Amino acid sequence: MSSAVAEHPSDSLSLEQMREERRRERAKLRTSRFDLVSSLFMALILFIGTFVLMLFIVWWTSRLSFPPKAIKPIIENPAGRGENAEGFERDFEPPGAEEVEELMEPTLQDTIEAVTDAVSNVAATLDTMNTNATASTTGTGKGDSRPPGPEGEGEDIVPRFERWQLNFTAKALGDYAEQLDFYEIELGAIGGSIQGVDVVNGLAGSPKSRRIVDTESEKRLYFMWTSPSPLMQFDRQLLQKAGVQLANRQMMKFIPTNLENQLAQIELEYSTAKGHPSVTEIAKTIFESKADGSSYKFEVIDQRYRKPKK
Repeated sequence: MSSAVAEHPSDSLSLEQMREERRRERAKLRTSRFDLVSSLFMALILFIGTFVLMLFIVWWTSRLSFPPKAIKPIIENPAGRGENAEGFERDFEPPGAEEVEELMEPTLQDTIEAVTDAVSNVAATLDTMNTNATASTTGTGKGDSRPPGPEGEGEDIVPRFERWQLNFTAKALGDYAEQLDFYEIELGAIGGSIQGVDVVNGLAGSPKSRRIVDTESEKRLYFMWTSPSPLMQFDRQLLQKAGVQLANRQMMKFIPTNLENQLAQIELEYSTAKGHPSVTEIAKTIFESKADGSSYKFEVIDQRYRKPKK
């Protein structure tokens, strides 16, 4: 005997409804063409925006200029003898009798005798004075062992204005002026009947001059021509272009402090590599300006050293 369970019609209907509802839900979750196109445009816009931002960052950083790292200056304190006589000692030389006479005010009797001798055209004789001074026509001192320069105590070194020599190479006036402007070197003229010093800058374009009357306020290192050179004519042309009078005047170059510090560093690095780590050992350093791409730089082309003192 078998039995069968009859399926109720309402059950099959509800199952179909559930399947239909699921199909509608799945249809809603499918990506439409509108969504595909919209996402494509959004991705394209994001890519273009990122690319433009990167280009802007590259452009902005290329326009930035970072100042060069400050160079620690090398301070030199050279000793100088001032107006003292050159020698190999530093002692006080007492004045001789003749020097004392020059400093003393003549008496009335001495004046009358001098006039009488002048009128009678008789050569006067030097009378010995009753003083404790050494009666000698020559000094007994041994001079001053310090090198030339403003009087003062310091290191036994050759000052930079005597130790350094700056060479430039240029075939044309424009190239020479560009080098001077790159280093911020100014030309000057001093002497003659004009008080003060005329200084000229902006050499590669339209040179402009200014006059410094108080020369004591000018502390920059400067160089003058010591031997004839074709570049002297370039200096003359640039100064005259700025309206500077050069009759009976000396031409000079003013070196900015930053360049002076750079030259001191270059000099010391070169001498150290040659086994002379102190500037007290350097007698002469010759620099030469050379092209370095679109700029210029100074290099040491020769250096001479002092003989050690015994």
